[in-house]
This record gives sequence, structure tokens and C-alpha cells, in this order.
Amino acid sequence: MSAKTIFSAADFLLPPYTAKDPAWEKWAVIAVDQFTSEPSYWEKAEAIAKDAPSALHLVLPEAYLETEAEASRNAEIQTAMAQMNAGALKEYTDSLLYLERTLPDGRVRRGLVGKIDLEKYDYAKGSAPAVRATEATVLERIPPRVAIRSAAPLELPHVMLLLNDANGLMASVSANCAAYDCLYDFDLMLDGGHAKGFRITGDALAAVLAKIAEYESSRESGFVYAVGDGNHSLAAAKAHYENIKAKEGSAAADHPARYALVELVALEDDALDFEPIYRVVETEDTADFLEALGAITKSGEGTQTVRVLTDDSDETVSFTAPTHALTVGTLQIFIDEYIAAHPGVKCDYIHDEASLIALAKRKGSVGFLFDGMAKEELFPYVLDHGTLPRKTFSMGEARSKRYYIEARRIVK
Repeated sequence: MSAKTIFSAADFLLPPYTAKDPAWEKWAVIAVDQFTSEPSYWEKAEAIAKDAPSALHLVLPEAYLETEAEASRNAEIQTAMAQMNAGALKEYTDSLLYLERTLPDGRVRRGLVGKIDLEKYDYAKGSAPAVRATEATVLERIPPRVAIRSAAPLELPHVMLLLNDANGLMASVSANCAAYDCLYDFDLMLDGGHAKGFRITGDALAAVLAKIAEYESSRESGFVYAVGDGNHSLAAAKAHYENIKAKEGSAAADHPARYALVELVALEDDALDFEPIYRVVETEDTADFLEALGAITKSGEGTQTVRVLTDDSDETVSFTAPTHALTVGTLQIFIDEYIAAHPGVKCDYIHDEASLIALAKRKGSVGFLFDGMAKEELFPYVLDHGTLPRKTFSMGEARSKRYYIEARRIVK
């Protein structure tokens, strides 16, 4: 079945397990951009996966970036990728996968896993493609990711695309799931909830693709899908494909790397939350940093309010002259400018309030808590203003993030 839609069926690779095989728990692992300041989480994940087949052996958690373990882990990933590509995984061709993800709080988030055409996506500033980045792309973060992707025969997605589901696409898919083949049904490691995946093929697939085509053609603004999670991963996929086009020309039109595996989620899903992504700044001179912050803020609440935490203080302040339409934008501009003038100061992005509070208690750390944007604001904001400041929101708290389960070949 040829792809006539931006989002279409794909050829999936999955472990050859029965739906409720306990080995699934060792296979699936949370997105690598989670728990970046908590290596203990990844140590626990390593202990669970051990020597078993696991997606953890195919990805590099960002907690290991710029550490002594990074080079050796990258080498191990290439070896594991080659083994998996050589036939250790089972292929399911020309399919969509309907996912019911039970979150740690018991709510169920529904999604469709398939591929998108990277010809319809662009992360360049000022572009207005059908698939749009929602945060500003940090260009220097792309080449390292492209280097990894260009050497990898497989991709595992944590990209989540959002649609405005006015025509009830996801509801219709959910209503018919009894007719689909259940491929997996298992608890996710480390209190991640539960995942249940169903393969959609044949007439059922044709019906879903017709609904997708109806949705895509109804978007008069031309803004069809928003990248909710995995902005930089999708940007790396695009950059890799553009490199292939530069080498192969028109032959690249049929290259597997023209597409990227993603999960499609309805913005209206009751189990889809937008959570702020908090900031923690690491500096040897917290007094100087707080003094600089104090020069542009006042005590108490205002139009843009943040809670500032250190090892011995907890204060709510507001910006006196906001420099961005969003609180997170004003804060990020201040942090970026301070870091530019003070080499060695670092900023990390934290997806969980409890984790942020704990990290801010470390000497030399300054943490920021603030309210996030409502999910209903996303499409109008991006349509009117373009991309959001980087790391503006997270779709759910850390343990609600997408787990790597499905894989797909990206080489001929």
C-alpha cells in the first residue's frame, strides 16, 4: 500500500514474543531524554535489562552524554543494532499500530504508531510545513544525532506528533480495537504503567488511512501535525535524509530514511497533559546568579511568575519587564544571556517537580518552577508566532513519557 498521506503505514520490527511474555518488560525502556540528571534511574534500568534483549542496548540515555561511558556505549549500540537488524526481531509489514498506554496514575492515553514523510517536515526557522516543530531547534545538537543515525540500521521512536482530532480519528480506532491483533500487553519497567499494542492491517488499515486523509485535507491553514515530543530527534532524521538526498539525488525518494517512525496522539486525549519543563542552573557562584536575577525581578507574583529554589531558600518572584510572551521564554532568555557571559555555568531541563526540588537542594544549584502553557494554546501559538522556546512543555510527567518498543529499518 503506497503512502498517500503524510502519516502512513510502516514496516515494524518487534521482539518475537507472545503478547504477554514477561520479557517485554526488559525490552521496553523510557525515552533517553528523561532523568538526565538522575543516573540512578538508568542504573536501575540497566539492572533490569542486564543481558536480555532490550531497547536499552540500542539507545544512548542522555544522562551518559559527555561522560566516560559515552564512547563505549556507542560502540555497544552499533553491535546490538547489527544483531537486531540481522534477524533477531520479527517484521510486521504495511501496518499501523494502535497503542493503549496506561499511565502510572491509571489513565489511558491512545496513540497510533506509523511513519511520516520527512518531505512534509522542516525545522528551519521561518518555515511553515505541514509537520511543524514546536520548539526552537538548537542547531549544534543536530550533528551528533545525525552521526548516530547515519551509522544505525534501525530507528526506535520517541517522537510524538499531535493532531487536532476534530473528526474523531482516535475514537474510531479505539472503538474497533477488538478486531485488531494484539501484539503486546505488558507492564512497563520502573513504574511506567502499562502498554498494549494492536496491529492494524487490511480493510481496517484502509479505513483508518481514509480517516487520516480526511483529517489532513481538512487543515485549511496547512498546519497538520505539531511535534509534541522528540523535536531534536525528528530534526536529526530530517538532516540525515537531506544528506542522503544530496548524495543520491532523485533515488533518495524511495530511501527508507525519507520517513521517520512516530506516535500520533490526539491533542484532545483526556490522558494527555502538558507539563512545564523546569530549569536547574549549576553555578559555583549562586550569589552572583541570584543578584543578576534580582535585577530583573521583584518579589511576589506578577504576569510572569517563577519560584526560585536553592539549598537554603525558596522564593516566588516575577519578571518586571518580560522579554517574551511566555514565562518560560523570558526565563530562558535570561539564563542563556547569563551563561553566555559566564562560561562554565550550565542549565539542565527537568521533567518532574519532585526531581527539580531535590536537585535544587544541592549546593551550587538554582531551580525554577513555573506554570506551563495549556495544550489548547499550542496550535494557535505556533500558527501565529512560530516555534516555542526550547523545552517549553513535556507531554506528561517523566514516567508517562513514550517508551521505546517498536523499531524500523532506515537502511536499504
